[in-house]
Amino acid sequence: MKFHILFLSARIAAVLLLLAGPCLAQDVPGVSRPIIVGGDRDYPPYEFLDKNGHPAGYNVDLSRAIAEVMGMQVEFRLGAWNEMRTALAEGHVDILEGMSYSDERVQHEVDFTPPHTIVNHAIFTRQGSPPVSSLEDLKGHIVALHKGGIMHDTLRRMGFENDLAFADTPADALRLLASGRCDYAVTAMLPGMYIIRENKLDNLEVASGTVATMRYGFAVKKGNEVLLARFSEGLAILNQTGKYEEIRRKWLGVLENRPIKWDQALKALSMVLAPLVALLLGTAFWSHVLRKKVAERTLSLTGALDQLRNNQQQLVQADKMAALGILVSGVAHEINNPNGLILLNLPILKKAQADTTRILDEYDERHGGLTLGGIPYRRMREELPVMLDEMLEGAQRIKRIVNDLKDFARFEEGAGREPVDVNAAAAKAVRLVDAAIRKATRRFKADYAPELPKVLGSSQRIEQVVINLVLNACQALPDQDRAVEISTQADGDGVLVAVRDEGTGIAPDHMPRLTDPFFTTKRESGGTGLGLSVSAGIVKELGGTLEFSSVQGQGTVVTLRLPAAREDHRQ
Repeated sequence: MKFHILFLSARIAAVLLLLAGPCLAQDVPGVSRPIIVGGDRDYPPYEFLDKNGHPAGYNVDLSRAIAEVMGMQVEFRLGAWNEMRTALAEGHVDILEGMSYSDERVQHEVDFTPPHTIVNHAIFTRQGSPPVSSLEDLKGHIVALHKGGIMHDTLRRMGFENDLAFADTPADALRLLASGRCDYAVTAMLPGMYIIRENKLDNLEVASGTVATMRYGFAVKKGNEVLLARFSEGLAILNQTGKYEEIRRKWLGVLENRPIKWDQALKALSMVLAPLVALLLGTAFWSHVLRKKVAERTLSLTGALDQLRNNQQQLVQADKMAALGILVSGVAHEINNPNGLILLNLPILKKAQADTTRILDEYDERHGGLTLGGIPYRRMREELPVMLDEMLEGAQRIKRIVNDLKDFARFEEGAGREPVDVNAAAAKAVRLVDAAIRKATRRFKADYAPELPKVLGSSQRIEQVVINLVLNACQALPDQDRAVEISTQADGDGVLVAVRDEGTGIAPDHMPRLTDPFFTTKRESGGTGLGLSVSAGIVKELGGTLEFSSVQGQGTVVTLRLPAAREDHRQ
């Protein structure tokens, strides 16, 4: 509701000023000169300078797309964040493409468009440092942070001014922490994890995740309603055309709801509506024209703004998922190290056991009564080789599972397409959820048809779809005696993956809503309603379909259809 009101208010201001005549329009940036868009030079993946020194990131792509649909020219200037805030205040830049919302900033500094994302902030520390769980725990410690950022404002209000070590960028703040020149650093979670990985700051870790969650959007100098309205309208148009979703998925992925506080919504609404009410009362003619234009635009924009709000309700989850992927890769690496030693040493132990058997046989024959580990030698002689073989097999299974986890958590920038073996992707997905399958049923069966044609897509995304389908099947079973089956087969010029369960089935009135975002019948057990929605989006992107067939009390069959890759892609 807040996004709707804020956008309509800004749009009304833009129409009023345009009706005032060409004398005002000539002063609007984007008409007589390019709009100067400011941003942080090192805040990935939101905004940063790439290896060639060109502006890149989620905010940059969003600004370019808005400029294109609104017929504006833009010019980017990325630098130290504190310098960019000063440049906006002094009029050297017209708009900041990414700024966190706060009441203090709205009252004294800027006006905001509806937020285009949500940013979680976290506390980072060196490994082995004392644990902390909140911002209050940082008192008495030296804290590095981004100068001029929202955490600077927050900690200053909390009385931390004398304990702060300032840096121009989040990367510089984390380097201060890694070098031991401060005790902790506070910055956004996703940029922080990205910087640690890219700069190999291996001695840093997250001490406390999500200590603050901030709305994040475009910001103009206070009073610049025309430019605010143009960017708000452009953002709504991008959402209606699907371009916003494309940019968001490219850089951030699927996210979940973070509720908006009504007191903040009312403050922002009052600050925007106050000058508008005065303008509307000033002239009856303008009021008549505006009412007509707003009525014409409201119907088409309401749907777009509601969809934009729904997308924003998913934003926190992607931030967590991106950070989780990085953490999974690190954990997998730590597991592989000791497991590698086991795999290296077990073959040597097997050879040593074989070499000592003859000596121990002779000793036992001469002296008798020999025991190993409290077990008679004759029994241990038979069981020890079997024990070593089982240990080797277990270590190799650990290695396979860790490698599957690393592949599944790997970040696929751009989600490239390549020929994919559907059988291999399905088998890997089943291995990843093996524990859930064994807990849910004693009757699991996998039947993979041989010599299937390959499909064109992403192995990781196909695995994600199969995992969602198998987990849903397991969760539908009332007891372990009911079966779950997965099978693959060729189907003309495509490939079928079918997941069948003998669960409780799906109610007929629920069938049309299965892939709707946030629709779930398992809310009380932690369901979010995003699994099938995300899966349906992935399948549509790959050119395939998801089909559901269910009989209540008997079970469900979900069929994934994917087109086979053309012959020139199979090589």
